Amino acid sequence: MQLQLSTQTENGVLVVDCIGRIVFGDESSLLRENVKQAISENNRIVLNLAEVSYIDSGGLGTLVALRTTALNAGGTIKLANLTQRVSDVLQITKLITVFDAFNSVSDAVESFRRAA
Repeated sequence: MQLQLSTQTENGVLVVDCIGRIVFGDESSLLRENVKQAISENNRIVLNLAEVSYIDSGGLGTLVALRTTALNAGGTIKLANLTQRVSDVLQITKLITVFDAFNSVSDAVESFRRAA
């Protein structure tokens, strides 16, 4: 399934809902372009991955690059609602230690408030 993105703001945090696959090519480019543009306006971002069915190395690279971009802008990107498949890939690659991951979008949004 082609990646689809939708966004909303919750308590000053941008939430990006990702639906489909995050893979090398058009999907990763779409995510990268949209989130990089958003970072200039709001550097506190939660990626809701509840509907992500698959992620490959290109998708992982995109997540890491976006996190770096957000950190350089003084913010961060947090992950929410990891599917079992995405969670397994993050565990195997040890990238789960790089990202803050939460069971729900509301928990991820709340973590920004607690950190402030």
